[in-house]
Amino acid sequence: MRGVDFTFSEEQRMMAAALRTLLDDICAPPALRRVFEARDAAAGEQRWQRLSELGLFGVLAPETCGGMGLGDADFVLLAEEAGRAALPEPLAEQAGVAVPALSEGVLAGAPLREVLERAARGSARIAVAHPLCPYVNMPPAVTHWLVCQGDAVSLYEAAEVASVPQASIDAGRRLVRPDLPSAGGQRVAAGEAARALAARIANRAALYTAAQCLGLAERLIQLAVAYAAARSQFGKPIGAYQAIKHHLASAQVRLEFARPVVHAAVPRVTELEAPAAAAISHAKLAAGDAADLAARTAMQVHGAMGYSWEVDLHFYMKRAWALAGTWGDRNFHARRVQSLVCGGAFALGPEETFT
Repeated sequence: MRGVDFTFSEEQRMMAAALRTLLDDICAPPALRRVFEARDAAAGEQRWQRLSELGLFGVLAPETCGGMGLGDADFVLLAEEAGRAALPEPLAEQAGVAVPALSEGVLAGAPLREVLERAARGSARIAVAHPLCPYVNMPPAVTHWLVCQGDAVSLYEAAEVASVPQASIDAGRRLVRPDLPSAGGQRVAAGEAARALAARIANRAALYTAAQCLGLAERLIQLAVAYAAARSQFGKPIGAYQAIKHHLASAQVRLEFARPVVHAAVPRVTELEAPAAAAISHAKLAAGDAADLAARTAMQVHGAMGYSWEVDLHFYMKRAWALAGTWGDRNFHARRVQSLVCGGAFALGPEETFT
């Protein structure tokens, strides 16, 4: 069995705490309400700038390109915080997916250094198009598209890619369906290198989506606990009743079991072997299920109040439902685990499963 150290350093936790403080300021429920009511035209740009000022877009970029030169273990807690706040802007897709992909291209000799440096600063805003995720959450004032298509990964100027707006259950995500060009763009990778890069893009995106689900589950449980402590029936808080305690405890247990699964997948996110794919899919399944149970539990604890627009609960529930189908739905990841564990040329034995 491969040992995994789940202990994060003080610096990693301090970085996550700094982001939480920022998001509590710029992404509080009143700000989310303005997003949902389409009264937030300028605030998205302001949030992006605040994230840029903290240096978050360059966490995974090389120091030689203006980044911090850190690793995925440093970013996973940041993705959790983005999920906890239901951040409308795609921090994980830009900093956790697009920037590492461009870094690979630069290391392989692609003339992308200038775009990578801008992306690490947040001045280049990159949407990622991949067959696994047909609907894309757009950054504000998008400047480029990173497109995985066939045997090529290419970078396009925003004007070269038409897009069709898509409705979403989560109004905090600006979804579009890209109409991808068949030629042109700046080549990031081709052939076998492109297929490998596209697989790593999908792995990183699924992992950081799972991390966001952890943050969402935490926030939903906190909201449910707070409501159970404040809402009284028959002369005492409803949280004093054993049935409510059991529901909340079950949701918390599911979250605590999912968290190490996600963290265990972090060191394998750039690997392309079968055990790594199983670990990534396991993480997405475990975290997605934790967020789903937390959402259903929070709704049950809130009762009829949970269905109302005025209660903040729906911002986080809708994000959990939206992320469930992002970068591979439950069926996709369950089938991938099943095929890797149970059959085919890459079947895993019991000595290797999820190690």
